[in-house]
Amino acid sequence: MTEATLRALDGLRDLSTLKWYVIPLLAIVMYIYATEIRKAREGGNWEAVFAGLTLFGMDFVNETWNGWIMAVSGYSAFWTAPGDTALRTMVGWNIEIMFMFALAGIIFHHTLSRERNLKILGLPEQWFWAVGFTVFCVFVECLLNIGGHLVWDWACWNRSFAGIWLILLIGYFHFFAAVNFMLWLKTAKRRVVFIACIYAVAVIMNVIGLGIMGWTY
Repeated sequence: MTEATLRALDGLRDLSTLKWYVIPLLAIVMYIYATEIRKAREGGNWEAVFAGLTLFGMDFVNETWNGWIMAVSGYSAFWTAPGDTALRTMVGWNIEIMFMFALAGIIFHHTLSRERNLKILGLPEQWFWAVGFTVFCVFVECLLNIGGHLVWDWACWNRSFAGIWLILLIGYFHFFAAVNFMLWLKTAKRRVVFIACIYAVAVIMNVIGLGIMGWTY
């Protein structure tokens, strides 16, 4: 395994690394969700909450298959986060990243107008912002990679033209595409089923990987 991978595995899910700043960050996330849930209960519109859960679920799936890449290859995940953190939950995931993605779907939803037929630069608004948020996320990821906070050891996952397209497509775009698909569904029941399926995929993959195969990622 690569040196960065070994560092990412060191202290994995070690609760002794927890820092006190996690508590106010958790409170902020809980406050935002509590506020959105209250609005949903009063107005009957659960889209913001569902958007938050959808995007976080997609990130959960992403981090799971990324861990599978490391376990199966015995080399490295596509991305690892070996740097300092209050808690590393997977080789490419930590508590700070989790808090951010827990809110990203809500942020994306509030970027959208209520006029679903609106177009920006010829694109439907929701897809314009899906592309925009994807590009922004990849830009931030490149900065984190340059700073050594996210390490890329696979030759295909890099800052080259082809590498950036790969990161755009399977790194982030499908997060926002999933939120758009969820919003396209017409009933709350269908939306809940869709979100449940996302989490079921992640949970099943982790049961297989961590529980049955005994992999560590």
